[in-house]
Amino acid sequence: MLILFIVTLIVSFTVVRIGAIAFQLTGLEWSLAKFQALSCFSGTGFTTKEAELITSNKQRRKIASALIILGNAGLVIMIATLAGSFIPQETILSKLSESFLPFRIPSYYVIWVNLAIIVVVVYVIYRVFTHEQFVRRVTNFLRKKIIKKEIFQKVSFEELLLATGGYGVSKITVSTGSHILDKTLFQSELRKHDITVLAITRGVETIPNPRADTKILLGDELICFGKLENIRNKLA
Repeated sequence: MLILFIVTLIVSFTVVRIGAIAFQLTGLEWSLAKFQALSCFSGTGFTTKEAELITSNKQRRKIASALIILGNAGLVIMIATLAGSFIPQETILSKLSESFLPFRIPSYYVIWVNLAIIVVVVYVIYRVFTHEQFVRRVTNFLRKKIIKKEIFQKVSFEELLLATGGYGVSKITVSTGSHILDKTLFQSELRKHDITVLAITRGVETIPNPRADTKILLGDELICFGKLENIRNKLA
């Protein structure tokens, strides 16, 4: 029972991470993607504006549904296995005493030792899955696998903020075939469509408040403010 509990806990951490990566590939910002994945898996819910980002997108709805189902199943398994771990006859220490010790250890002592083992195991798993370097490697590995398998199609349009009046901040990834590719911001005529480029992310470099003569290159991420409908029609 204890082993099944540990396996379920590790799988739960992994599923939440996969869910976060999947949400990110659909266009959500990484910190928001992680929060949404954890919210769906744990069933804790999220705010209205963030819920709109999930429910308005078909791929995100599928991801959220899968996380909710897996989260409920995982919770049931963990509760069942955790409860089973406190049955004296099923504990690790009890099994060891029966096999190797000439006397039987009292039940109440076995239960407390088993509880201590569970606490230590949970703490170790938590520390491992929150270790920055380990998490980064696991995330990169899972992301490469998901992209390679084409389980979720990465999108180039990302709404970072929903604002009143249809205005908001969005991030656009410039891809092949974009009509603004290899043009300067002035030549793109985005201002004429009520779109302002606040910053450009180019690899590890960020260009804040870019000048009108800044050239737009393939792979650039444009942080734009304007009417979301115009941004979708002109850039997405």
